[in-house]
Amino acid sequence: MAILVYKTTVSNEHIVYNLKPYLDKLLNHSKWNFDLEDCDKILRVETKYPISQNIIDLLIDKGFLCEELEA
Repeated sequence: MAILVYKTTVSNEHIVYNLKPYLDKLLNHSKWNFDLEDCDKILRVETKYPISQNIIDLLIDKGFLCEELEA
């Protein structure tokens, strides 16, 4: 199991709510959450699949910046 960490521009719970169906579909067997209190608006994903670029592409497609951070 890997933990992937991303810096994003997702800024509030309303946006997370709107992204939830897309993230749930992409990450259907993975745990994910946002830390909106962090200055980098962190997205953490616990997964066993190599889906990093898919996550980045999804958020960019939805209008947000997303950059993987080294754990």
